[in-house]
Amino acid sequence: MKVAVVDYGSGNLASASRALALAGQQLALAPEIFITADPDAVARADRVVLPGQGAFADCAAGLAAVSGMREAIEASAARGNPFLGICVGMQLMAQRGLEHAITPGFGWIAGDVAEMPAPGLRLPQMGWNGLDFEPGAHPLLEGLIPGDHAYFVHSYALVDGAPGETIATTEYGGPVVAFVASGNRAGTQFHVEKSQEVGIRILMNFLRWAP
Repeated sequence: MKVAVVDYGSGNLASASRALALAGQQLALAPEIFITADPDAVARADRVVLPGQGAFADCAAGLAAVSGMREAIEASAARGNPFLGICVGMQLMAQRGLEHAITPGFGWIAGDVAEMPAPGLRLPQMGWNGLDFEPGAHPLLEGLIPGDHAYFVHSYALVDGAPGETIATTEYGGPVVAFVASGNRAGTQFHVEKSQEVGIRILMNFLRWAP
């Protein structure tokens, strides 16, 4: 199994790669995990992971700056290969980002990415927060229990999404979309690579996911 971690100048690439390797070890698999800025390598991969941190518009611009990368990611997902977006990588799955400017996303899930209201709370939301979901709602949640904590760092979140595409939320001044999935494409608003046992469990589920 070849797992491509996309390098477009954003995201915790080394941390994501190490977490995927640990997840593979715990499954007694030997996936070939590689960080790459080569669209051809992404096209040849069996699974694609898109980390991201910072502003939506900046990440979209960084992705566009790597000639052919967006097309390679879209083609891989269209073939049915599992895709996982992390933090802004998940946000890029949406229709649009509204941070600094209106920026188109992949359009794989409904909704826009807008500043969180979080009345009376500081932004960014930074730190550990519990996940709320229905047990058994999705294979990527297998082995988790409602209330398990994940590590978040963000000021913007998905709004006006489709309920059927949200598989977990968290609470920060109201419900916040934490985990989305549509077909073979999934994304976490939180950093799986920083979420310790919970993150490793999700990555284990991703490596054996057969959507």
